[in-house]
Amino acid sequence: MPKNNENMMSVKGLTKVFKSGVFKPQYTVAVKDVSFDIKPGTILSLIGESGSGKTTIGKLILKLLKPTAGQIYYKNKDVAQINDKKEVKEYYKKVQGIFQDPFATFNPLYRVDRIFEIIFSSFGYDQTNKEERIHKVLNDVNLNPGRILGKFPHQLSGGQLQRLLIARALLMDVDVLIADELISMLDASTRIGVLNLLVDLCKENGMSVLFITHDLNLGYYISDYTLIMYKGRLVEKGDTKKVYQNPIHPYTKMLFNSVPDIGRRWDKEEEFLPEQVVDDVRKFYATNQGRGIEEIEEEHSVLFSLK
Repeated sequence: MPKNNENMMSVKGLTKVFKSGVFKPQYTVAVKDVSFDIKPGTILSLIGESGSGKTTIGKLILKLLKPTAGQIYYKNKDVAQINDKKEVKEYYKKVQGIFQDPFATFNPLYRVDRIFEIIFSSFGYDQTNKEERIHKVLNDVNLNPGRILGKFPHQLSGGQLQRLLIARALLMDVDVLIADELISMLDASTRIGVLNLLVDLCKENGMSVLFITHDLNLGYYISDYTLIMYKGRLVEKGDTKKVYQNPIHPYTKMLFNSVPDIGRRWDKEEEFLPEQVVDDVRKFYATNQGRGIEEIEEEHSVLFSLK
């Protein structure tokens, strides 16, 4: 995939703390001191269990949440400084997101065509050959325009709505796509086609994708770089092949060991103990006290200790 030395987006020391309660406030650290770069034409897989902070990072990049600390730079401009209505609109023309639940994205009172009409009316895109362009992106994601356009959201499946959102991103020609469980509702026969389409777009247009997923196999198939999250922190990151072939952090090892082997039947006696992972991580940090984040090889870094 095409790469250059200039980052499309950079995340520096990103932290998000949620506060709940008034008289006895409780604080939850969702993201802690996260840093990574996104280069043009590359796909990053952000991998971790539910509650690890993956979706929160996506929402912070999309300005749906405000960071507690740290910065997000888009083409060397601090996203927090983008407050003017016109600048925000320009930002969303180039930075878009697709989230896990497509039903929450569509207004049930409007036909699905509205997501395309908004692009042209609100973002000021050229309306030349509008219908032809809409039909093309729908065909690209394996949707029949004649059967999709004019329908209400409840008349379509979750997979069809998900592909509509992908088609919208294709029509907008975005720079950075935050894809949160992008293909979770797609049929197996459609998944590879959509993933290959993303790869082609990265190669041809220089689009970058932050691919948030639970699926290690899909992450390996599609991504150039891999980010492993555990309890709000990036514990291992780097070139995908290097991370997968030489996992160092105990949590990363646990993830890879948990992937089912198609050649081995499930052992009913085998147990998974979550507390064992917690204990292994604690010992790992204690043994490597003071090392912090270290690069163990080119484009492969590991969090050895919290301090």
